[in-house]
Amino acid sequence: MGDDTKLPDLDAISDPAELRSLMSAQQDMIVDLQAQLAEMRSMLFGKSSERMPPIEQEVRKRRIKKGKKGKKADYRLKTRQKRRKRQEQKCSVPTEEVLHPVAESELHCPHCHGARFGELGDGEISFEWEYVPGRFVRFKHVQQKKACSCGGHVVTAAAPPRVSDGVKYGPGFHAHTVVAKMGDAIPFYRLAKRLSREGIPISRSTLCDIFHRCASLLAPLHARMLELVAIEQYVNADETPLRVQAKGKTRRAYIWDFISDKLVVYVYSPGRSGQTPVDVLGDSAGFLQVDGYSGYNSVTVPGQRIRVGCWAHARRYFWKALETEPELSRWVLDKIVELYEVEYDAAEQEVLGTERHLSLRRARSGPILRTLERWLTEQAPQHPPKGQLGKAITYARNNWESLSVFLEDARLSLDNNVSERQLRIVALGRKNFLFVGHDAAGENLAVLQSLVASCDINGVNPEAYLTDVLMRVQTHPHSALDELLPHRWQPPADPVGEPATP
Repeated sequence: MGDDTKLPDLDAISDPAELRSLMSAQQDMIVDLQAQLAEMRSMLFGKSSERMPPIEQEVRKRRIKKGKKGKKADYRLKTRQKRRKRQEQKCSVPTEEVLHPVAESELHCPHCHGARFGELGDGEISFEWEYVPGRFVRFKHVQQKKACSCGGHVVTAAAPPRVSDGVKYGPGFHAHTVVAKMGDAIPFYRLAKRLSREGIPISRSTLCDIFHRCASLLAPLHARMLELVAIEQYVNADETPLRVQAKGKTRRAYIWDFISDKLVVYVYSPGRSGQTPVDVLGDSAGFLQVDGYSGYNSVTVPGQRIRVGCWAHARRYFWKALETEPELSRWVLDKIVELYEVEYDAAEQEVLGTERHLSLRRARSGPILRTLERWLTEQAPQHPPKGQLGKAITYARNNWESLSVFLEDARLSLDNNVSERQLRIVALGRKNFLFVGHDAAGENLAVLQSLVASCDINGVNPEAYLTDVLMRVQTHPHSALDELLPHRWQPPADPVGEPATP
């Protein structure tokens, strides 16, 4: 404990009012310490089953109890659409037919003792998924030379196009390197080891050069994505720490994500200042769904963005309070599940994002919010602000206006989980490659992570996309740059004029 937690000598205090004030402060301190102890015990010794379950699981349990056994419906409209695209992409894997003929020794009938067998239907059909190892190719480019018979003139065939002058790695190799790190969070030392098993001698530093070269070439696309996300009416945002190498140690920086319906745009910043949301969104109008962090206050002001709160964050606070105030916390958690149940019903009725959806919210979610608001007002004075339930109540009351905004527009989600999900790959990378070397490396990471993540939500193969775009972006007209963005990109045509399969 620090000096601020040492108990003073009560005998030295003669003023009753001062004594009562001190005892009240000590009681608040005890409650806070008890809550911290309970949370630490849960983290260290708690079972995995004691962790907060996903809201989808809670809603489905509630629906089963009510006898609702309809089809599973995803209340997140954007998530449902993106999942469908990913499923379609998975189904594009080519199918190869393997014929297994009947052995000659089996062509003998025990009934007629004959051997006159004919085809019977299509045969027995089954499917098997198999992995065929990918292969790297070393192309030997030979530029033909010809000389005039007079000996006065020599011509040489044009050099093959390359990602950059003097680079001996092709665009597909560059794309593979980027996706391995940004899509799969593989550190370069581990990737170099894997490539060496394929017979490709390459160092970690060379892989770094490839990575940064790709970011430099594709930076204009990232800049355009930032422009497009700023004019979207509905944006989700969040941020997470990232370590940056410093002299003798590392320092903390941040990666932010700004998400629209079609794009995921990451931004690197050396600190957590609210200047980053200002730089990205400026004075644009619309909705911005975030947590309670004050760094977004500068862009959620009258005349600009309307702040949309996150019920998932509010739910976490009340979940932590279960240890100390189980009955009251459970009551609030059940009310939050009721809010999500409305979303599931709208998804089941296939009215997400429509006026019917908005009517459902106002008719069913509105009364739940009014009940919760009255309860929070009544309970606030009864719980120490430093206790777990006190913290939960304070968070909900401080963000109540933003937590209620979803009643105004059916497009808005109840939570900001989409942003948190898009930061998981950053967190996984942080765990695997620990830190980035410098600020420029962090900016390059944001550029490439944006393109790979945006490919993912649009059902585009990021390796096929990057292989094509790395070459095209160098000569593509700037006025038509949108054609190369992941949600508008079209695969190049094959030799007979048909689009190639990504």
